Amino acid sequence: MTATNGLAGRREWTGLAVLLLPTLVLAMDMGVLFFAVPYIATDMRPSGTQQLWIMDMYSFLLAGLLIPMGALGDRIGRRRLLTAGAAGFAAASLVAAYADGAAQLIAARALLGITGATLMPSTLALIRNMFHDAKQRQAAIGIWSAAMMGGATLGPVVGGLLLDHFWWGSAFLAAVPVMLLVLLAAPVLLPEYRATPTGRFDLLGAALSIATVLPVVYGIKTLAVDGWSLPPLLVLAAGLLTGAGLVARLRTAAHPLIDLSLFRIRTYSGAITVNTIAMFAMMGFTLFTSQYLQLVKGLSPLAASLWALLPSVGVGAAVGGIGALAGKVRPATLMTCGFVLGAAGFGLMTLVGPDTPLAVILTAAAVIAAGSVGTMTLTAEMVVSAAPAERAGAASATSETASELGSSLGIALLGAAGAAIYRTRLDGGVTAGLPADAARAAQDTLGGAVTVAGRLSGRAGTELLTAGRAAFTDGMHVAAVVGLLVMLGAALAANRMMRHLPAAPAGTAAESRPATV
Repeated sequence: MTATNGLAGRREWTGLAVLLLPTLVLAMDMGVLFFAVPYIATDMRPSGTQQLWIMDMYSFLLAGLLIPMGALGDRIGRRRLLTAGAAGFAAASLVAAYADGAAQLIAARALLGITGATLMPSTLALIRNMFHDAKQRQAAIGIWSAAMMGGATLGPVVGGLLLDHFWWGSAFLAAVPVMLLVLLAAPVLLPEYRATPTGRFDLLGAALSIATVLPVVYGIKTLAVDGWSLPPLLVLAAGLLTGAGLVARLRTAAHPLIDLSLFRIRTYSGAITVNTIAMFAMMGFTLFTSQYLQLVKGLSPLAASLWALLPSVGVGAAVGGIGALAGKVRPATLMTCGFVLGAAGFGLMTLVGPDTPLAVILTAAAVIAAGSVGTMTLTAEMVVSAAPAERAGAASATSETASELGSSLGIALLGAAGAAIYRTRLDGGVTAGLPADAARAAQDTLGGAVTVAGRLSGRAGTELLTAGRAAFTDGMHVAAVVGLLVMLGAALAANRMMRHLPAAPAGTAAESRPATV
């Protein structure tokens, strides 16, 4: 039943459980794929660039479309957009599961990004509509945030279990029954919300936002992997030029896609910055950890995913500790400490080699995740509460866009840096006697080297495997140094941008005092 005193009742809390389903799936989707990468590399033999696109395409389109889809949901109905997205996501998951080539899988990942973009802003905006009491809303958003973190943690485990018994496409099929459940439950348990239109939908702004994100990320990634050349530089320049046009459009349009005045709220802009950097570092390095466990240590997907659960203990301790300290210590201090902790984890990663005990890399991963996730627990509700209530939907969509972009750029840039070092470090003499296609596969990715080494007999296979693993860890060290520097820079930024907030739960300070620049 629904409470009549302004408080949410049983129906709203049950509806929240429905909203957690797509949230879990979206968070799990990337983690599930991490452990499928070696199988996809063996089955499809994608190039290094194609492998990165398989990982990145979903997040890039998700980031580019979150804000347009959030605005669209305000017009056609947030529940309607949620159910349409759930149906589309289930269909795209089926296409991805049965893809028969790298190009088709990349296209399916693009469809997953497009349909996934309809889900995230709808869930958070509906929470704002369903929970009017500030304390209940803060609790609901906290549960929503926990579901995001839980999905990211469970993704590798689910992927490991599936890949240990089925083929790699099963990692995508897991989303189908969940989305079907959303389709059945949403019309019964979720309210519909449709804002009164104040003008035409900003189609030009939506197009410009997509035309900015994709070229910029593509240009950066291609330059990092393949080196400096004119075509990716031109693509990057085109994306930056389009971005300037997007900013001009947002400043002059009568009803812009993004309200730039939100960024004059210090708490809001600071929280978005902190979240983006944390996602960049944490998600950008997760790919290395999962591949190290499987391809360097030789663990099965299930064993690797179970070992990967151990860092979540550190994450739980960090989240609980920050929750207990939030009312006693300033957010700037907590965030700064979180980033410094993450930097220490990256420092520990630089000591990991092919023969390093598992405890070292798992401890380093736990420290990185604890520092990153600890800071993000302070920002989710802060973003919604810092913005005026009538702009909460746009505020949350913009925040999620920044987080997804940070995650995508982390995977692209840190992954590209690792791939470039791998190519440089792998001794050409080791692959000199191999057929051309086998040599290219071994030099592109460690997964390719492992596959090729498995076909060789005696000393040749052992030497290739040893050289590939050493080259991979060299690349991981470079990415760890980049992550360390990013974390230290983030610590300085968090201390500067959040020092105006008092020691109070996130939301309370934002709502009770002016927070504009």
